[in-house]
Amino acid sequence: MRYDNILETIGRTPLIRLNRLCDGLKPSIYVKADQLNPGGSVKDRIAISMVDDAEKRGVLPPGGTIIEGTSGNTGFGLALVAAVRGYKMIFTIQEKQSREKINLLKALGAEVIVCPTAVAPDDPRSYYSIAQKLSKEIPNSYYMNQYDNPANPETHYHSTGPEIWEDTEGKITHFVVGLGTGGTVSGTAKYLKEQNPDVNIIGVDPVGSLYHEFFHKGRIGTPH
Repeated sequence: MRYDNILETIGRTPLIRLNRLCDGLKPSIYVKADQLNPGGSVKDRIAISMVDDAEKRGVLPPGGTIIEGTSGNTGFGLALVAAVRGYKMIFTIQEKQSREKINLLKALGAEVIVCPTAVAPDDPRSYYSIAQKLSKEIPNSYYMNQYDNPANPETHYHSTGPEIWEDTEGKITHFVVGLGTGGTVSGTAKYLKEQNPDVNIIGVDPVGSLYHEFFHKGRIGTPH
């Protein structure tokens, strides 16, 4: 296959059966291999979707600056899009992230601002707050804000969900996914549930998750 640029290879990743894990079990278990996206993760999908959306709405001018708070993977995806389309990049990242992630973002041409981890999201020093502040100060810049950007779940509704449904021939019974921003689970689950309301959706998140507190007690708790 031939492509005009690396961005055209995002999506349409394979479902791969876990043979040893399934040995002796009735159900077949498949993994969606989104690590085969060019940026190495599912976040490539939202990166191109958010940039496409910003371009269509005219909020990201040609040659402008993409600003985002990231733990790494969304930044890698946005860096690929920016490199192909000629945007500058500024990423804010928490100090708990590995030096390798920071160095890779820099190698992709991004400016990286390291922010303290142990602060509340609304603290002016947090990587959320710094990203918002920079977007207001830097001309021709746009803050992608993956956490609140509708293009995040929408891309999974229009791509990840249909891919899984088609590749399982509509036989999927359970969808298990890490939660993170909530974009993958909400967009994909919405599509799958529209095809078959009986599909079970299982969200996975670490101990101390805010989602766990909200799901079981109906309130946002304190991060672990």
